[in-house]
Amino acid sequence: MAQAGIGAFVAWFREPDAGLEITADVFGTAPRELTRSVTLRQTLDLVRTVVDVVEEHVDELAPRGEDQALREAVLRYSRDVAFAAAEVYAQAAEARGAWDARLESLVVDAVLRGEADDALRSRAAALGWDSQSGVVVLAGWTPEGTAAQVVEALRRQARRLDVDALAAVQGGRLVAVLGGVAQPLETAATLAHCFGPGALVVGPAVPHLFAAGRSARAALSGLVAARAWPEAPRPVLADDLLPERVLAGDTPARRALVDRVHRPLEDAGGALLDTVTTYLAVGGALEASARQLFVHPNTVRYRLRRATEVCGYDVTDPRDAHVVRVALALGRLSAAPRRVVPGSAPDNRPGEAAEVARVEPPVDVAAAAATAMDLTVL
Repeated sequence: MAQAGIGAFVAWFREPDAGLEITADVFGTAPRELTRSVTLRQTLDLVRTVVDVVEEHVDELAPRGEDQALREAVLRYSRDVAFAAAEVYAQAAEARGAWDARLESLVVDAVLRGEADDALRSRAAALGWDSQSGVVVLAGWTPEGTAAQVVEALRRQARRLDVDALAAVQGGRLVAVLGGVAQPLETAATLAHCFGPGALVVGPAVPHLFAAGRSARAALSGLVAARAWPEAPRPVLADDLLPERVLAGDTPARRALVDRVHRPLEDAGGALLDTVTTYLAVGGALEASARQLFVHPNTVRYRLRRATEVCGYDVTDPRDAHVVRVALALGRLSAAPRRVVPGSAPDNRPGEAAEVARVEPPVDVAAAAATAMDLTVL
């Protein structure tokens, strides 16, 4: 590069009226990979060294009386070389930034679709996301500004928190995948100003990027359902929006509520499920619950405390009571319907009738009505 630069300077100095083609003359001989291994500062140091050497030998190079003109020409040419070097590195940085942005969008899109294949692995490795743990997904609304500005602002704030971030704007949504998060809710609260007004939902933490699809599905489902809970905090955990997500048709949220509330209370025994159901049915009145259950009010208090320990929700709190009420309804719906029909008992007492409980498939009311209508027409 130094030799090419000196040769180009000599050719230009012979014809000072010719245009300067610094990039092609000087940097055209350098491989493109040089911008990845040699920094801009090192390139400028190279230019400065060449200029210093040439200036030291101006007296030997220039004819008598023309040394000052040669110095001025060297300074002008070296200035243009420095600007050309900065332009080369700026173009390389812009191209690399545009490529990284496209790659980042592809990774976020794959996470939202739940794809955990080799393509995601290679793209994540190219972005330095091959070994991050403590991954969570944030879903919120896009603030004002271009997509590049919004993503860059979020990424800059994440760097201040020492958190890795991948972000993408998808229409009106801003989705961020964070890595190395120890306290998801606190981290989301610090990044909340990077999102637009409205709900900000934090998905559950997962061990690595390839499991982030589960966190993304929960966060996006919570973002849709958050409107049903106007008093929800900001940010809010996706698990705190389980009842609203169920109303919005989220099947995993339905299973989660049944597994976390109804099934533990049912398995605990000790009339916990009946006590909670009665307490909710009478509107949270302790004395009325005791009368319904024919027990002392202190017994009801004890059972409610045990229920809180079992399922993690305190039915004396209005919000928790709402969650438990929805969970119990879902648990009853998930049980197979049973109908008691009369039948003969196959026992040693012939002639005696008995009632045998058997499971029958649910009746299709619409089909039965249509059949009855057809028979009436006939």
